[in-house]
Amino acid sequence: MEMNKEYDINIEKEIQKKWLEQKIYKFDDDEKRPPYIIDTPPPYPTGRMHLGHALNWTYMDIIARFKRMNNYDVLFPQGWDCHGLPTEVKVEEIHGITKTDIDRHEFRKLCIELTDENIEKMREQINSLGISIDWGREYITMSPEYVKKSQTAFVKMHKDNLVYRGKHPVNWCPRCQTAIAFAEVEYKDRKSYLNHIKFTYAEDENKYLEIATSRPELLAACVGIVVNPEDKRYEDVVGKTVKVPLFNHEVKVYPDKDVEMDFGTGVVMVCTFGDKTDVVWVNRHNLEVKEAITEKGELSEICGKYAGMATEDAKKQIINDLKEEGYLIKQDPLEQNVGVCWRCKTPIEIIVGDQWFVNVMELLDRVEKATNEIKWTPEHMKTRLLQWIKDMGWDWCISRQRLFATPIPVWYCRDCGEVIVAKEEDLPIDPTKECPYTCKCGNKNLTPETDVLDTWMDSSITPMAITEWETNNEFFNKHYPVQLRPQGHDIIRTWAFYTIIKSIALTDKKPWEEIVINGMVFGEDGYKMSKSRGNVVEPFEITKDYGADALRLWASNSTLGNDVPFAWKEVDYGYRFLRKFWNASRFAKMNLDDETIETIKNSINDSKIKLNVGGNDVEISNPCNCVNVDNPVDLWILSKLNRLIEKVSNDLENYKFNTVGDIEKFVWHDLCDNYIEMVKYRLYNKEDSEKAKISKFNAQYTIYTVITNVLKLMAPFTPHFSDIVGEIYKIDDLHGSWCKVDKNSISQENENIGEIAKNTIVSIRRYKSNKGMPLNAPLEHVEIYTNNHDYEGLLKVVEDIKGTLNINELKIINGKPELEHKISEIIPNKSKIGPEFKKDSKKVMDFVKNADNETIEKILKDGFESEFGLLTKEHVKDVKRALFSGGEIVETVNIDGLIDSIAIIQ
Repeated sequence: MEMNKEYDINIEKEIQKKWLEQKIYKFDDDEKRPPYIIDTPPPYPTGRMHLGHALNWTYMDIIARFKRMNNYDVLFPQGWDCHGLPTEVKVEEIHGITKTDIDRHEFRKLCIELTDENIEKMREQINSLGISIDWGREYITMSPEYVKKSQTAFVKMHKDNLVYRGKHPVNWCPRCQTAIAFAEVEYKDRKSYLNHIKFTYAEDENKYLEIATSRPELLAACVGIVVNPEDKRYEDVVGKTVKVPLFNHEVKVYPDKDVEMDFGTGVVMVCTFGDKTDVVWVNRHNLEVKEAITEKGELSEICGKYAGMATEDAKKQIINDLKEEGYLIKQDPLEQNVGVCWRCKTPIEIIVGDQWFVNVMELLDRVEKATNEIKWTPEHMKTRLLQWIKDMGWDWCISRQRLFATPIPVWYCRDCGEVIVAKEEDLPIDPTKECPYTCKCGNKNLTPETDVLDTWMDSSITPMAITEWETNNEFFNKHYPVQLRPQGHDIIRTWAFYTIIKSIALTDKKPWEEIVINGMVFGEDGYKMSKSRGNVVEPFEITKDYGADALRLWASNSTLGNDVPFAWKEVDYGYRFLRKFWNASRFAKMNLDDETIETIKNSINDSKIKLNVGGNDVEISNPCNCVNVDNPVDLWILSKLNRLIEKVSNDLENYKFNTVGDIEKFVWHDLCDNYIEMVKYRLYNKEDSEKAKISKFNAQYTIYTVITNVLKLMAPFTPHFSDIVGEIYKIDDLHGSWCKVDKNSISQENENIGEIAKNTIVSIRRYKSNKGMPLNAPLEHVEIYTNNHDYEGLLKVVEDIKGTLNINELKIINGKPELEHKISEIIPNKSKIGPEFKKDSKKVMDFVKNADNETIEKILKDGFESEFGLLTKEHVKDVKRALFSGGEIVETVNIDGLIDSIAIIQ
């Protein structure tokens, strides 16, 4: 099979189609092979994969392909985390509506339609990157099958008192109109003011406490004052009562060790709720809860004349009123780190309301134990989760005030207050559509729960879902926990944490054996990619010009866990590398017909092979089940190849994907730049002698062995390229067999000898290039003088040096050459000699040309009185000097890497 002259990236689509049709990545649940199950991240189906997706999925695919090639039965599924606010917002935008404009079920239907469209688009995009997904194991969190699993988890945890409903402070996004978990809170810096306010004593209005606060809009919800008991300034105020300005209700002063004495005035008002610390103080001191902010982000009725105002507007008005009434002492500039919603970036509020929670605090010790049992790569990423566990302050709020998500399978009896939770056998169920239950008090008219589950409640059971939890117990018990969770460092405290929580709660097991953490993609400007910065690059922009494999090479040349800057030049390098390897493979294939390839493949398995020499079959004994390679250059490249196989294998076992850089260097420099050049003379050899035939076959065997093994090494990184070239080279089961290390081929001595040959050839080729000579131009006579250390090595590679450089006669001499630097040519100055010597000018020029060294030196230095008159340096235009060896003019070449070694070229 011939290779096209140019590498065509369009072949990738044909290969992807072949993979899908043949289902070569199907999980077989094969008893003969160990399972390897990957708990793949389910992205939101936005319809567009971004470059971060491409990075993550390339990492996962490298692992999946490597494991598959090492005889693992790999389950690499694709999931879709469908539920969520982004879909609702997009539906509202597309249809020009809000979710309250139409029936909730009609709105959900529009969300499902959009999600289906987007999933189909993203399936195509994932396939376009060559990701080896088993599409027969795809899961979609909005499907009835998956919703049943999510609701089953809820019901089981409710039975175990690990899920409960209660009035509890929650993080609330006023813009999204929903509760969010602490893990969904991001933080951003903003400038504000620390307002110093007078709180007069109830017993003496002429005295006051000075309190510094950044949130005067919460004065109506002030329920207490705290000071540090070790603060000498306020020893006498603990237990006293002060009045809240503008609102005039009285609050007590409490001692609390958590008050920072050096911040503000050291006196802090406790409001319900300004921040997480307020929650702690309210519980610790058993304080009243007042709701000052509504779900819309407006001040409530307890705020009097400020009720109904947005928080920022209310803050401005309250500050003005504090000034007018003499309560505001001063304002200090303040740099704040404010909690915001991770979706819309709106500052969050902490409000109190009826919500559903997972009893995280009950599970934390077991979660910490499981976290330590899981192998983390990089190891330091584990610290992020352990710190999150340590800092956990309250339970996980799992109810959301949205529509497009898994319904909470609960009803309420308004007659007796009973909470009715669905039975497992009735799941999946939407309580807003049906109610098969009657309250124990006899009431059939139950009120459905309209809140839905947090989307993390869906995605946190992915390892259980892909192992058929609750649908195939035999399969689940056999394969759980799964082998691997790959994910980004940005969702350690959400997806990783919640998955461990759910796994411990529902199975009492860790969810995975290992977790590998990837970083984020940054633009070429060094900032995180964002549309607002204009630094976004989409995968299609890369693949349309460079192909998927070039993109995958960019992704692979990075370190797991680190953020990755994108660079077009790195994609271009990957593309040029593939073209270089294509050209090398094409050259080799031109010297490897299909019959020879079959002979080579047979030689690997048989103890004897036959070569046709002069019309007769010559049998080559092959006792080690491989060709008896004895050429030093062949031994050099085979040693380096096997050392590479060993390194790449170890690196991939440890998720060091940038080991692909070692493969690239080997291919580009050792194979293409050197080995191929050093072996051409043997491949081109038309001699029919047994020696020439065997030498040529050994070269063919070696180059075939190198290329086919490198194609296998490249297969996890560049599967399309490896597939098409592997087919041309007749590799059996490319995607199911890894390279084997031949430790007997690894030899430092062979590598040293090969390097001697390489460096000698490189040095003399450079000489030819500098001279403007064709690289295959013949050299008549070359002598290489060297020391004892390199002498023996050079003797072993004489034939390769001669053949590669087209040298007629090559001598290797142990010692140093005798070289003289003498004048080789003298050019008279005709323009000076002619006018001065006139009729004798020709004789004078001949005299100068033929003068001996001593005479010329006198002419150049002091002048020389000849029979024609005084000759000086002005009569000489140029003097050329040269090296002489044995009376002959020679040129010299220092040999790279060899000490005191020099080539004499005549």
